[in-house]
Amino acid sequence: MQQIIDFILELEKLKGVTRKVRPLGLDRYENSAEHSWQLAMLAVSLVRYAESSIDINRVVRMLLVHDIGEIDTGDTMVFTEGGWEERKAAELAAVTRIFGMLPENQGAGFLELWQEFEHGETPEARFAHAVDRAMPVLLNLANEGQSWRENGISYERVVRR
Repeated sequence: MQQIIDFILELEKLKGVTRKVRPLGLDRYENSAEHSWQLAMLAVSLVRYAESSIDINRVVRMLLVHDIGEIDTGDTMVFTEGGWEERKAAELAAVTRIFGMLPENQGAGFLELWQEFEHGETPEARFAHAVDRAMPVLLNLANEGQSWRENGISYERVVRR
């Protein structure tokens, strides 16, 4: 039980990882914990539009673990140029450390979900990726492109991505 408590308290740090998008109507940036929760809600809301039959519970679990490595690495905007290989290696080290706090079978299960999301090969991972890409676009459309404008992201870059 203590391992689980230690793990959950470690996850508290995700609330301190800021992203580049502001929650609607607020004068602050969202954090990665809020982001993961909102993605899970979006996925559950959109599952009926998925092209194939997917396990939404697996998608939700994937979305809840996909950014946990940011506890150690911080968030990187999707439009950041270069450094992705190093970033992914650092995230793998981070999730290995964090999931290693749990009992072995539980930590291994979370690591498997994280890797499935990273590889993006299963229908669930592809759906989770689509949701992860859609949410920042929805927020930017709703707040007049706030993070795109603040970070010098052009319309063309958004469309290419």
